[in-house]
Amino acid sequence: MPELSVVVPVFNEQGNIAPLVGEIAAALRGVAEFEIVYVDDASRDDSLAVLGTLKATTPELRVVAHATQSGQSTAIRNGVKAARGAWIATLDGDGQNDPADIPKLLAMRATADPAIKLFAGWRVNRQDSGSKRWASKWANAIRARLLRDDTPDTGCGIKLFERAAFLDLPYFDHMHRYLPALMQRAGWQVRSVPVNHRARGTGVSKYNNLNRALVGISDLRGVAWLIRRSRRTDTREL
Repeated sequence: MPELSVVVPVFNEQGNIAPLVGEIAAALRGVAEFEIVYVDDASRDDSLAVLGTLKATTPELRVVAHATQSGQSTAIRNGVKAARGAWIATLDGDGQNDPADIPKLLAMRATADPAIKLFAGWRVNRQDSGSKRWASKWANAIRARLLRDDTPDTGCGIKLFERAAFLDLPYFDHMHRYLPALMQRAGWQVRSVPVNHRARGTGVSKYNNLNRALVGISDLRGVAWLIRRSRRTDTREL
């Protein structure tokens, strides 16, 4: 059984799959027992065919295919549900996250307080367009003010978290953008870790600033409501 499962959601990323799979394997072989779980979100290009070919040469690779396009949060959750590792690392499928950062997150977890269940990547030198960086800056500021999650970059795709803790969180579309707040709501601690960020190799982004903003307003209100309505207590068995 692997100790770590690397979950990667993809939609129309045929040109980025093979390089990223190779980087993940190179970063983790000899470091940890791992598997790579790709979740294809009903891509309309050759992403699924590329993944099928790679399975023959990458024994750690597993592929989960959506019957219908369902979005990134659903892809991540289905990948986590299919995963066998007790800990999960996630990466965006566009190659902008660097798999070489995963061993650093694992080393940090090994010496961290057991109450820390999420190690969240922090893109200190983002390689995105100026408009996307500006939009993210304002979105992070608004989110931090409303949710008080003390996290500088919730949109970074590279994260390391405990599988059981994640599956205990409330599920909704776009929940992956609010993992720090949701983990803290559940009583766990979160640590932000500076990570590398790279320019996209091929393909195009699946998001734009407008659709993120429109969805984000509703999501922020919903997560804030969840936090307000949360109740936790310690228990003991007699």
